[in-house]
Amino acid sequence: MKKFDVVALGELLIDFTENGMSGQGNPVYEANPGGAPCNVLAMLSKAGRKTAFIGKVGQDIFGNRLKTALTEVGIDTSNLVMDKDVRTTLAFVETLAGGDRDFSFYRNPGADMMLREDELQEEIVGNGKIFHFGTLSMTHEAVRKATKRAVDAAKESGALISFDPNLRPPLWESLQMAKEQAAYGFSQCDILKISDNEIRWFTGEEDYDAGIRVLQERYHIPLIMLSMGREGSRAYYKNLRVEAAPFLQEGTIETTGAGDTFGACCLHYVLKYGLEGLDGDKLNEMLTFANAAASIITTRKGALRVMPDVEEVEALIEERKQ
Repeated sequence: MKKFDVVALGELLIDFTENGMSGQGNPVYEANPGGAPCNVLAMLSKAGRKTAFIGKVGQDIFGNRLKTALTEVGIDTSNLVMDKDVRTTLAFVETLAGGDRDFSFYRNPGADMMLREDELQEEIVGNGKIFHFGTLSMTHEAVRKATKRAVDAAKESGALISFDPNLRPPLWESLQMAKEQAAYGFSQCDILKISDNEIRWFTGEEDYDAGIRVLQERYHIPLIMLSMGREGSRAYYKNLRVEAAPFLQEGTIETTGAGDTFGACCLHYVLKYGLEGLDGDKLNEMLTFANAAASIITTRKGALRVMPDVEEVEALIEERKQ
């Protein structure tokens, strides 16, 4: 028996998101706890799953607040390293007119990229049914070694491997290097969550199905979930291709954390049914739930602390049926 449903490794940081203007006409930023892997774990915790995070923050104001935030939402922090010599990573998020986001990172260095291989607690890695990671923990050599060692340890323990490329171009020395590390993730994972812009970037295919075929033929990934924003989502599993409509919200204010929420819900259903126990109906149920949960998070500032309850997601699904 494993202690955790999902163990994730990666970045934990402060997302400074816009929250109005001051009386002097200056933008006001709200310090939200964030980082894609922890957003995923926060949603899973809301769904009743046992989760643990592996990463590093600074021994500073923001690092202490982040550790408190993880504890509050039920994420195990036994392998959250607090480093007195480096500062917690910060990201400033600007929402553009069309709804896209622009990120400015303060990470040269930032604590998340300083995690070392010898700081991994492999007993935690091996105690998860699913191990989840992205590419932000592979932008620099030391943390890349730690990530790959954790993937190896997870595989040795029999865990499923979940991967989300979560492309952030400003953090890479070159996009070619980003592609190389994304390729590593594709080669290791059993479960892939990828966005519409990422599949086009990696494969060069404008047609989503053609892009997915490239990944399937090259990497033989059992389950691929494609998030398409306002177009909904798709799942590709064996010979199945299932599509679910989006839940568009009039009250959408920003999309930070929506993809993470979507991915977390898909992992929740993999845990519910098993990777080998999926069929068309179950994949449709999974995507519908994931789309609904992601739409709810777009109506809220931040993500990690404000994930929806299962009951709230189910209520939205029922409401839209009427």
